[in-house]
Amino acid sequence: MDEEKPNLFFKLKRFVIECKRVLKVTKKPSNLEFKTIVKVSGLGMIIIGLIGFIVQMVKQLFF
Repeated sequence: MDEEKPNLFFKLKRFVIECKRVLKVTKKPSNLEFKTIVKVSGLGMIIIGLIGFIVQMVKQLFF
């Protein structure tokens, strides 16, 4: 049981270092990039919702 604690601490420390590295590399999106991401995400949610709705309707009609 004593061997797990250093291992857990090492994993946590490595995770924090990786998070810091990712945050240094990232940048704030421009206004155009943000609007494009919002449009694409919204369109994806609508498509997935429609597919789920159609599957539900087919299920109710035939089963």
